[in-house]
Amino acid sequence: MMPHVGMQAKRCFIPLWALLFAILALSGCGGGDGESPYVSNPEMDQAVAGVRTSLENALGKTVPSLSVLIQTPEGVFFSGSSAPGSRRVSPDTYFRFASNTKNFTAAAILKMHQDGWLNYTDRIVDRIPGGDMAYVPEDPSWNIPYKNRVTIRQLLHHNAGVYDVANDPVPGCDGLPYVGWMEEQNPDHQFTSTELVEQNVIHNLSSFPPGTANYKYSNTGYTILGEIIARVYTHRSGGLKTYTDYLRDHVHGPTTPVPLNLHFPYLAADKRLPTPSVCGTVHAPEGEVIEMCADNMSANVAEGNGYGTMTHLNAYLRTLLKGQNILTAENVTKMMTDASAAQPRYALGTQHTDNLGYGHTGATHGYLSLMAYDPSVDVSVIVLLPLWDFSSGWESFMKCYQSMLCVGWDARAALGYPGRPQGAACPGG
Repeated sequence: MMPHVGMQAKRCFIPLWALLFAILALSGCGGGDGESPYVSNPEMDQAVAGVRTSLENALGKTVPSLSVLIQTPEGVFFSGSSAPGSRRVSPDTYFRFASNTKNFTAAAILKMHQDGWLNYTDRIVDRIPGGDMAYVPEDPSWNIPYKNRVTIRQLLHHNAGVYDVANDPVPGCDGLPYVGWMEEQNPDHQFTSTELVEQNVIHNLSSFPPGTANYKYSNTGYTILGEIIARVYTHRSGGLKTYTDYLRDHVHGPTTPVPLNLHFPYLAADKRLPTPSVCGTVHAPEGEVIEMCADNMSANVAEGNGYGTMTHLNAYLRTLLKGQNILTAENVTKMMTDASAAQPRYALGTQHTDNLGYGHTGATHGYLSLMAYDPSVDVSVIVLLPLWDFSSGWESFMKCYQSMLCVGWDARAALGYPGRPQGAACPGG
């Protein structure tokens, strides 16, 4: 499926389930954690610049920047390579980290499980512990196919079969996903979880029966998880709460173990990034070059609405997966290893990539990013490439994506850690 470029909203839409299949296929190839100054390493600088230049040569166009942050037991290293005239990115530059948000959603679910607020193996129609309210609304607009069989765990695994109205065509939407079609009508539209889920009810859409030997990446499945988090928090607090409220109060905000200035906007009007920030660049199939500096993220709550900095992501993931943040060691292990048989490399909102570790990746309108922690060597890696190239369709886009993985591997190798797995495909060789 080729991406569609909406001329009004000026967006590119790609099937992220296909992207995740590609990511997981690629991943199958062959000091302390306190405040530390960022240090440079000449070999790492050369590796990052080399991957950016190779990608430029492979695409035949400018790659504005490519940046890598690595923390090892020896220190915290940062390297950024920028094209002449392009904005330089620092560890503290804000960007949209897209589907890395799914790891935060999974952490929130496991924290609620840990605190006895929910059971992540429950069905979504079961009652919230200690109350009479179901995990999801009981009105007809939430009666998706197989609703009575879907579990929270299956949603985390992308094994519930929930049809993805953000990435897959929906009837009546001119061959587009519902989200893209609606944004073409009104780029400022305020999306709701009920509105998104209801498309599967209206059109009786499902990818497969839940819990079968199938895997399909579903943003809409994580939309449901966001609604569950909001409802459970509302029940426990006694006042109306949102997904964003819970993350601020219990995952990353000022009263949490590792406070971080992260944001998860849910209002259509909340479009701007703080300063300093970097815009995403999109090369569309028709040759148009689009700069994405502001974006309506209300359709992406719990599945891709987060933004922050490379410093933030490193501190979050590294402390989380070392058991130094909100989850116990037992629940960290579940997050990394409790996977379905259908896709053993994707556990609870966490994917595994050889020689990078556990974490997630993100792709949204001009931004590609990666966060990973490798417990075998105590190394975390954050990568940011603010570029999508669809000028040659899927082929050119995957060159960008592969380069993001390759620069993580090469930066690790420059610091003396295992790099590219055998058989890894990298643009330019």
